[in-house]
Amino acid sequence: MASVVITPTAESDLARLIATHSLPVDTIPRFKRSAASLARFPEIGAPLHGRWTSYRFVLGPWRWMLVIYVYDETLDRVAIVTVQDARGSQAATSAS
Repeated sequence: MASVVITPTAESDLARLIATHSLPVDTIPRFKRSAASLARFPEIGAPLHGRWTSYRFVLGPWRWMLVIYVYDETLDRVAIVTVQDARGSQAATSAS
């Protein structure tokens, strides 16, 4: 099983989303449950393109929450690098 690490940037992004989206108090445990599947299936996420090439994403506890990560096969490690609102124009999955 791969190890899963959450980068400081991803932690900060999640904290910002909790505050700005008035997410429930159990958001962090929900997020961790969503991310836990990456330990067993590190390549489950859809690959991204453009400036996000080499990254993948899965949806978090809500369909609008993008969990962007990179899988290092050599280290067998998943690093969650950012958490984004997919509805935003700057989201990793947007066309721009």
